[in-house]
Amino acid sequence: MENKDFNLRIDIDKFAPASEEDKKYIVAMRPSTTFFKDGVKRLFKNKTATVSLILIVFVTVASVFIPVFWPYSYDSQLGITPGMPVDASYNNLAPFEYGNTEKAKIEAGEKVFPHIFGTDSAGRDYFIRVVYGTRISLTVGLFASIIVLIIGLLIGSIAGYFGGKADVIIMRIVDIIYSLPDMLMVILLSSVLNVSLKPLIEGTVLDKIGTNIISLFLVFALLYWVSMARLIRGQILSLREQEYVLAAKSAGAKGSWIIRKHLLPNCISVVIISTALQIPSAIFTESYLSFLGLGVNAPMPSLGSLASEALNGITSYPHRLIIPAVVISIIVLSLNLLGDGLRDAFDPKLKV
Repeated sequence: MENKDFNLRIDIDKFAPASEEDKKYIVAMRPSTTFFKDGVKRLFKNKTATVSLILIVFVTVASVFIPVFWPYSYDSQLGITPGMPVDASYNNLAPFEYGNTEKAKIEAGEKVFPHIFGTDSAGRDYFIRVVYGTRISLTVGLFASIIVLIIGLLIGSIAGYFGGKADVIIMRIVDIIYSLPDMLMVILLSSVLNVSLKPLIEGTVLDKIGTNIISLFLVFALLYWVSMARLIRGQILSLREQEYVLAAKSAGAKGSWIIRKHLLPNCISVVIISTALQIPSAIFTESYLSFLGLGVNAPMPSLGSLASEALNGITSYPHRLIIPAVVISIIVLSLNLLGDGLRDAFDPKLKV
């Protein structure tokens, strides 16, 4: 029996299985999913991206919750008792070693929480410092990427939609910034801003964050938005002549409304991919500056500052350099692989 409405050849009496042509037709007629859901499905089919996402989530959750129950603080020196001399036996402990006081407690039958990664030269638990350093690096990378995203979206949208003199001026500024040596400008700006901001934020809430972190965010706001702006501009230039944009203009819609409601939603795949790839770049930049002493303020740790401090005892305590280096490598590699997976999943041009 032939159903003319759906063009499916089904033997009702024998319930014969559908042919390959019918199966393809049924799949094609299924209810459509949203762009986001479709991209997420493709993302989770990518095993490399999925493993990278799990690693990033695990590291992030660990950096947030481990300090809550960990018995040691990132800035407290062990073996210090008021009115008593400093117990130097806590300095430079190897993994799972104990200071003299802790050994006495163990001999007395008390339980002492181990120092998994040992201690640093100041007698501070190294594991919790690595955890805090990971938290700082992830936070800086995330917020720096958000700053770059906001500035890049705003400037790129204006240049791409309005064009004319605004586009020419913005693109010349972008060209000038692109011509500057990145690392040299980052180091110079960080040094200058660090000195300039100290008297302005001293005694305020921002003083707890530290001048180095604020200057780092300002560096990203001044230099690193250009790639995002150029990308968004190119997307909007290709979309602004579409029929739905012309229809919105004919209806009297303002340019800001058209950008917000029509153009940016159609650039969402590019935004997601670029932001995901910007985060590891921001983390690497923060670690690099912290390694040079221009990152977070002491005693707050960063993975870069931990690696820098470890250079002094690299021959005697190589694990203090290897551990933060491995953590940085895992984070940056996982974020890059996740970014590649997001590109494959959300780029419409790659959709099969």
